[in-house]
Amino acid sequence: MATRIGIDIGGTFTDLVFLRPDGRVERAKVLSTPEDYSLGIATGIESTLAGGSLRIEDVAQIMHGTTVATNAILEGKGARVALITTEGFRDVLEIRRLRMPVLYDIRWRKPRTLVPRHLRFEVAERIDHEGRVERPLDEAGARTVVERVLAGKVDAIAVCLLNAYANGAHEQLVRELVRARDAAIPVTLSSELLPEIREYERTSTTVVNAYVLPVVRHYLGRLEAQLRARKISRPLTIMQSSGGAMGAAAAAERPIHIIESGPAAGVVGAAELARRLGNLSLLSFDMGGTTAKAALVDQGQYLRVGSLEVGGGINISGRLLSGGGYHVRAPAIDIAEVGAGGGSLVRIDAGGGLKVGPESAGAVPGPACYDQGGTQPTVTDANVVLGFINPVALAGGGLPLRRELAVKALEEAVAKPMALTLEEAAWGVHRVANAAMARALRAVSTERGRDPRDFAILAFGGNGPVHAATLARLLEIGRILVPPVPGLFSALGMLFPAVERHYVRTFKRDLAALDGTALEQAYRAMEEEGGAALAEEGFAPGMRSFERQVDLRYIGANSELTVAHGADGGNDARSLRERFGAAHEHQYGYRSDEEAVEIMNLRVIARGVATESHVPERLTLGAEAPAGMGARQVYFGPAVGWVKTPICARGDLGETWRQGPLLVEEFDSTTVIPPGARARRIAWDTIEIELG
Repeated sequence: MATRIGIDIGGTFTDLVFLRPDGRVERAKVLSTPEDYSLGIATGIESTLAGGSLRIEDVAQIMHGTTVATNAILEGKGARVALITTEGFRDVLEIRRLRMPVLYDIRWRKPRTLVPRHLRFEVAERIDHEGRVERPLDEAGARTVVERVLAGKVDAIAVCLLNAYANGAHEQLVRELVRARDAAIPVTLSSELLPEIREYERTSTTVVNAYVLPVVRHYLGRLEAQLRARKISRPLTIMQSSGGAMGAAAAAERPIHIIESGPAAGVVGAAELARRLGNLSLLSFDMGGTTAKAALVDQGQYLRVGSLEVGGGINISGRLLSGGGYHVRAPAIDIAEVGAGGGSLVRIDAGGGLKVGPESAGAVPGPACYDQGGTQPTVTDANVVLGFINPVALAGGGLPLRRELAVKALEEAVAKPMALTLEEAAWGVHRVANAAMARALRAVSTERGRDPRDFAILAFGGNGPVHAATLARLLEIGRILVPPVPGLFSALGMLFPAVERHYVRTFKRDLAALDGTALEQAYRAMEEEGGAALAEEGFAPGMRSFERQVDLRYIGANSELTVAHGADGGNDARSLRERFGAAHEHQYGYRSDEEAVEIMNLRVIARGVATESHVPERLTLGAEAPAGMGARQVYFGPAVGWVKTPICARGDLGETWRQGPLLVEEFDSTTVIPPGARARRIAWDTIEIELG
C-alpha cells in the first residue's frame, strides 16, 4: 500500500508523518540534529520502520520542508559569492532601498551585504529597457573579470546585468565565459531566475539564490544519500514558500523558492482543513519550539505575497516596515513570524522587565526540563510549572521531563530577582509570550484591514494548542480549532500541495493599448517553459494545468496588484481594468475610473495535476498513549488560581460539548480548555473550542 511521508524540521524537533491512502496516520517525533539535519530524518524513519507497521517498499513519495536556506542566511554561513554586474552598478546591492525596519533609531545599521565589495565586479555592456543592445558586451574585459572572480576562490557566482530582464543575452555570454574556465561552479543568472523589472530586487534575489545554493545542494545530496542507504529510492519533493511543491533537483537550483517551506506547509494544511469544514475563514497559528507563525485563510484560501525578507531577525512577508533583511522577490504565502516559541529563552532585561525570545534553547541543550544541560528557563519550562504540559514526559513518553529542573530555572532567573511567587513568574512568562505572538496574528489581520474577531484560530505546532485559549482571549476571539496531529500538522500539510512552478516576465504596456497577440505570445512562452519543467517531474501533457495572472497598477504608482487573467470570463482590456479596480478598492479602499492603468508583469503558475487526490476523506490516528494521571493541578491565572483539571485523549471527546477546565493530551501536543470554555470533536477529527 503506497504510503507518503511528510517531514518538517524545526529548531527543536524533527516531525515525520506517514499517511496511507485510507487515511491511517503514523507519527514520529525526534530531536533535530543541527549538525546534520538529515540524521534526525534518518532516525525518525528508522524508528517507524523498526515498529514493523511500515515497510520500505510501501513508501511512494517523500515530501520535505526545510529551513536550511533560512538558517544559512541567519547564521551567515552561506557560500562565498561573487557578483558580476554592469559597469557603474557595483553598489546597487549596498544602496538597497530607502526602507528601514525601525523608526527614529540613529544606531540602526543596514545588514552587511552578502557579497563584500571586493567580490563585486563590473563588465562593460549596456542593454536598454526594451531589450535593445546599445553597447555589446566587452568579451575581452569580461574574460579578465572571470579570471579575477575565479582567483577569488568563490563557491558560487551571481550575474545581474542592467535590464537583463528584457534581454538576457549578455548574461548568457558571461556564463559561457565562466563555463569555459570552470564547468562545475554554480552560476545564477538574473534573466533566468527573475526576469522582472527593478534592479535592486533582481540583484538581491539573484545574490541570495547564489549564497544558499551550495548549502542547499549539499544538504539535499546528504539527505538523498541517507534515504538511499535505507533503500528508499522514491522521489524527494520539497515544499515551496508559495504553498506548492517542487522536485529536489529543481529546489537545489532555485533555493529562493524554499526559504519559508516549513511554515508554508502548516498554512497549506490549514487551508485544506478550512475547506473540509465548509470554506471557513480562520487565523492559522503555528507555535513551535523557536518561533510562532501566523497566516490568514480567507474562505479556505491562503493569501500570497510577491516577495519576502529573510535574515532580519524575524521573517515577515510584505510588512510596511521592511529593510532589515535581504530582499527575495519570489512568491510566498503571507506569513508573519515572531521569535516566540516553546524553546524561547526567558530573561530580565536591563530595565528590569521580563523578556521572552527571540533567542532559543533549540534542540540542544533545549529547555531546562529536558535535562540536556539547559539551565536558562524557557516558555516550555513555564508551561510545565503551570501544569499545562505533562510534567513527566512528552512525545508519548519518548521524551522524559523533569519538572524540578524547570522550577529551579524559573526560581533563580525570574521569581527571586523579581520578588514573585513561582506561579506568578510562570504566568508572567506565559503572558509575555502571548503578547509577542499576538503581534503576528495582528500583522495578518488588523494590519490587513481585517478584524481578528471575525475569525476562528486554528492552533497547531507543539505549543499552539497550549497557548491558544489565553491568546484568543487576548484578541477577543471566541472560537478555536485544533487539527488532528497538531504537533506534527506542518509535516501533515506537506502531503497536500500540488507540484508547481512559478514564472514571471516584465511586460510593461499601457492597458488601454493592449496588444492581444503579443500578450498571448508572452504567456505561451512561459507555459512552454513550465510544461518542460513539469515533464521533468514526470507529468504528461494531459496532467498539466496553467494559471495566468497579470500585475497591474495605476500609472505613477509605486506598486502593483496581481489579478487573475485566465479562462474565468472576459480578458480584454475593459474586463482587466474592472477586475483591477475591484481588487484595488478591496485592498486600499478606493478606485479610480479616470487614472490610466498599465501592465507591469505577466505571471504563470504551472501545476502538475495528480491522477487522484492526495487528501483522504478522513484521518485515522494510531492508538494514543494513555492520558496517564487522570487529573492534575493547573494554574489558570490569578483570577482563577490552581484548579484540579481532568485529562483525556482526543478520542474521548465526542460530538457533545464537554465543559472545561480540561486537558486533551496527545502524542505531540496538549490542548488546554480553560474554565468557562467548552470543547467537542467535529469533522476530520478536529477539536472545536468555544471560550464563552
